[in-house]
Amino acid sequence: MSDMAVTRELFDEVMVPNYAPAQSIPVRGLGARVWDQQGKEFIDFAGGIAVNCLGHCHPALVSALKEQGEKLWHLSNVWTNEPALRLGKKLVDATFAERVYFCNSGAEANEAALKLARRYAIEHFNAEKTQIIAFNQGFHGRTFFTVTVGGQAAYSDGFGPKPADVDHVPYNDLEALKAIMSERTCAVVMEPLQGEGGIISPDPEFVKAVRALCDEHKALLVFDEVQTGVGRTGALYAYMDTGVTPDILTSAKALGGGFPIGAMLTRADIAASLKPGTHGSTYGGNPLACAVAEAAFDTVNTPEVLAGVKEREGWYRQELEKINAKYGCFSEVRGKGLLLGCVMNEQFAGRAKDFLQASSEEGLMVLIAGANVVRFAPSLVITKEEVLEGLARFERAVARVVNG
Repeated sequence: MSDMAVTRELFDEVMVPNYAPAQSIPVRGLGARVWDQQGKEFIDFAGGIAVNCLGHCHPALVSALKEQGEKLWHLSNVWTNEPALRLGKKLVDATFAERVYFCNSGAEANEAALKLARRYAIEHFNAEKTQIIAFNQGFHGRTFFTVTVGGQAAYSDGFGPKPADVDHVPYNDLEALKAIMSERTCAVVMEPLQGEGGIISPDPEFVKAVRALCDEHKALLVFDEVQTGVGRTGALYAYMDTGVTPDILTSAKALGGGFPIGAMLTRADIAASLKPGTHGSTYGGNPLACAVAEAAFDTVNTPEVLAGVKEREGWYRQELEKINAKYGCFSEVRGKGLLLGCVMNEQFAGRAKDFLQASSEEGLMVLIAGANVVRFAPSLVITKEEVLEGLARFERAVARVVNG
């Protein structure tokens, strides 16, 4: 098999067509740089969609993977294991949470959070307390339950009847939320900074008011920190900068630094509703995943790295301002820490993908968040040299688009 010719055409022959990947195939990465089969170098501002929080092949993660790889790969949850317990203890010690549930992805973490919120409400109140409220343009994963709770109908339509009792209101619209909440509400689910929806920050007072409404209606506040968690915004978790503590928090993406792992964090009194047998995951708490995640967590959760995220945000904003002064294509740069979005102005409305394509041609990996936003989610430890080189490539890409 190793001498098989692996080309982009092979994708179209053997893979389900739900993705349309780029033509080049990356084969190697180091830090914030990636090389494809032809040896072309890219600067990585995408981070595997906010996953590679320490870039590619970070020595601490490689070492943890190799060490654990010689010890124990998988058990199932019929037994527990040391890496899972160590990681769980560190997450509990560093956050509001008292209990942790491990799984494989952000969608699974959110699925667990939603099931727990419903189960808790039914156990503690009544069988009618099942309404889940989420926000338009939110994104919570691709399982049928999580994609229904996500506020983008395009992702959930066309698959038949949706899970019931899920309602949506506009993000940052307190009156709309007030109008729909009642004693039937079991949970409000929100991102403390919308990622896929366009890198939209909440008004600080809005977050506090959502917490107060949840308390008033005895509903749980669920923070989806799949994209914002593990240092992305410059705090270990974004809730820490809001003055608000959720009841349940979900984490994935950067948690494993590139190794698939997700987690749901909550208080002990809420966690008690998931008794043995009520929920599970074959791979959840896998020793390999937890060993790598522990190394990622230890590396990110330091004052130096977290302060460095805010410093790097400054580098990006300064250079992007210069680029925009020259080419006049963005209305603003949104976001926080190293989750940033360049928003198209009227002249370039709907053309984010053109900027992504041009960036790729210039040797830069970027993302989009909808048709109007170019998104950056690079390594939290990206060097200044890599930032400046990447933004020089981005400027050339911008020039291509603007000058047609």
